[in-house]
Amino acid sequence: MSLDINQAQPPLEFIPPAFNPTVLRITQLLLPAWIKSLTIISQIEAENVKTLVKLIDEFQQKKIRFLIAFRHPQTEDPFALTYLFSHIVPKIARQEGIKLKYPLHTHFIYDRGIPLWAGSYVGWFFSRMGGTPIYRGKADWTGLKSARSLFADGLFPMAAAPEGATNGLSEIVSPLEPGIAQLGFWCAEDLHKAGRSEQVFILPVGIKYSYTNPPWEAIAKLISELEAASGIPIDENGYDPALPQEMLYPRLIGLAAHLLSVMEDFYKRFYRYSSELNIPETETSDGNEAITARLKALLDSALKVSEDYFDLQPKGNFNDRCRRVEQASWNYIFREDFKDIKALSTIEKRLADRVAEEANSRMWHMRLVESFVAVTGKYVREKPTAERFAETTLLIWDMVARIKGSNPFKRPKLGKQKVRITIGEPLSISDRFADYKASRKAARIVVGDFTSDLQKAMEELV
Repeated sequence: MSLDINQAQPPLEFIPPAFNPTVLRITQLLLPAWIKSLTIISQIEAENVKTLVKLIDEFQQKKIRFLIAFRHPQTEDPFALTYLFSHIVPKIARQEGIKLKYPLHTHFIYDRGIPLWAGSYVGWFFSRMGGTPIYRGKADWTGLKSARSLFADGLFPMAAAPEGATNGLSEIVSPLEPGIAQLGFWCAEDLHKAGRSEQVFILPVGIKYSYTNPPWEAIAKLISELEAASGIPIDENGYDPALPQEMLYPRLIGLAAHLLSVMEDFYKRFYRYSSELNIPETETSDGNEAITARLKALLDSALKVSEDYFDLQPKGNFNDRCRRVEQASWNYIFREDFKDIKALSTIEKRLADRVAEEANSRMWHMRLVESFVAVTGKYVREKPTAERFAETTLLIWDMVARIKGSNPFKRPKLGKQKVRITIGEPLSISDRFADYKASRKAARIVVGDFTSDLQKAMEELV
């Protein structure tokens, strides 16, 4: 399906999980070839896999239930996690003399919107792989009920990304959503009601990408392309292969500052939102603090364009606000009152199409914000590696692609990457279940505290 949905649609249907072992087996057999042909991943490594093997063994013995809470920096993460279970875990289990039952796999939670941009066949595939969808911007009781059921009774452990979406940055963890902790306590509650003795855990898992060879030349070329698209004169002497960081950093900062100015003027002139700030001079000569403050103000202005249209209050962090805008837009596009769309008159359908078109155009502003919710002005300066240069430059490319109307999912390939998966230490839900049951107020506090502890654990894995 097109990235832009400009016509009213019937409501999105829930895609029930329908695990098919044959689909899983074919996927596992073809996975190395798919990784080679569809991604830039050349190597996948994992640390502390013994912990995961032990948990799977205890799961299969019906001693525990657990959910893998994994970092989600890139869309390629599922390839790495599937490889972990199909290739790395069996190897380590054999080394440890632990006999696991096959197949080794996980149920997983995915965003219901993915099949809209990736293709309807993805919904079919995810369902057969044991996945269950969730709407990110509302209380999706059908999706939550399915995920809850799989956590307590599924064939495999669960897997989910508590950040809720990719942020494009391997070394920054976005604020976690409390839904993962809540699922854990619901699972403990369901087991308790059923008289079952399994303990419940959440396992933090880190995923980090690095280039096999620093792609400085490719980064420089991409910056030049972005400068040209932005109307910045290209300095042919602005890149020295012997000093890539020193030569490219001023250009990257200059590009960011220029695009900020363009977008600030855009929102001030055409939407009457001003993100101008009185920022005092700092000791930092490259203006990182100013860029950080201006970026936050700009993101706020862009979101307000969407929020005002949908009559939403700007509550919570940028991630929270993005999810509410997305759901409000979907409510205008995927109409609950259009279950029998063929019964509509031509006029009714065309008017609904106009509403959908406008909703999609307002969601465009939110998509710009979505790419930058985790960006800080210090990310590259603090550690000027090729990885951080590349990640930041690619985020800018995402924004320029959306402005140009190009497909932001077809990113430039800067070079081959290796993936390091780090298995953390499991956090016990069961140990806090008594406090959770004490009262509704106590439950909210316990869920919040657990989410904070999970955030810290995942940050330590970066």
